[in-house]
Amino acid sequence: MSETLSEPAAVKTDAEALLSDELLAFLGCRTPDAWVAWALENPELLLIDHAQCEKKAASTAMSLLYRYVDQPLLLTKMSQLAREELLHFEQVVKLMETRGITYRHLSASRYAEGLRRHVRANDPERLFDILIIGALIEARSCERFARLIPHLDAELAKFYRTLVKSEGRHYEDYLMLARHLSDAPVDARIAFFAEREAELIQEPDTAFRFHSGVPA
Repeated sequence: MSETLSEPAAVKTDAEALLSDELLAFLGCRTPDAWVAWALENPELLLIDHAQCEKKAASTAMSLLYRYVDQPLLLTKMSQLAREELLHFEQVVKLMETRGITYRHLSASRYAEGLRRHVRANDPERLFDILIIGALIEARSCERFARLIPHLDAELAKFYRTLVKSEGRHYEDYLMLARHLSDAPVDARIAFFAEREAELIQEPDTAFRFHSGVPA
């Protein structure tokens, strides 16, 4: 990875060229430049935690498959998503091997737990909240891939470009399911979680992770 950052305006242009207007509007904030610089200082941690994120995403999809067996559309989308996330996990691990990076366990960031602590206890509200959180996590991942691409070597930049497309579909699927399965509008709940997500992205963190906030 290059450690030289472009001017913030150029990075923003590059990011917005890769991301849909809808996705950018869905997120409550952009990734701060301080996180991008932090990522470039920690290329090994970036890939290791990225691999863990892909594995966790597959696990989340599988848990929804097992819990909500009476929802055919959800079963189809989560089955597809789980397969794609596991493929991404394999691809990241392979990249790490070629770069001499050993895959190891990392403690989780406070990001996902910071969102899930607001999930309501009972269904169907619980399901809607989980789907909205899934959409936010996938959208944030897309936005961070796009922010990083201008600073990466050719191999990793090409890989992350493909992930922007696939993770963008995952964001759309999660959001579609939340709207489709709810009998009432979910816009207020989306706005609530978008605010919580933006707070987590902009708050200080002591350990770098793919979804961490800014360096403390």
